[in-house]
Amino acid sequence: MELVAPEAAVAEAARLLAAFRARGFPVFHVRHECTGAEDPFFLPGTEGAEIHSAVRPHPNELIFTKHFPNSFRETSLLESLRTVGATRLVFAGMMTHMCVDTTVRAAADFGFECALAYDGCATTHLQFGDTRVEAAQVQAAYLAALADGFAKVTTASALCSEI
Repeated sequence: MELVAPEAAVAEAARLLAAFRARGFPVFHVRHECTGAEDPFFLPGTEGAEIHSAVRPHPNELIFTKHFPNSFRETSLLESLRTVGATRLVFAGMMTHMCVDTTVRAAADFGFECALAYDGCATTHLQFGDTRVEAAQVQAAYLAALADGFAKVTTASALCSEI
């Protein structure tokens, strides 16, 4: 899955993850797997279904495997967050226009205060009919929409300073 600047995004996500770990905050990881051939990049056992080594989970951190863009759909993520008493969630991940957007919106609908490290996310170019939408435009549009009532959208560095 070709994303624009994913390594820069994962470096910022790793910075945020390190800050959470240093403060002893709960960390939850979500990985995507497809169960059919419709998206072979995310098939179980392939590189696309693995969590990037820069943000590899520690043994005490929960990992949720999802099969849909929404990380809450058909997973126990919501119950686990409620078990630890979470009220505020901080997000980073791939892909901004799909899984990040869908999950942040769902979390806000569940009543969580959400924050998103926009530099800890990456997306790709999209096509709509004959129009190619450049990744920078996709990123800006989705981040602007999330910032409009769903999440505080800021840098990983700013979030590290706040926690």
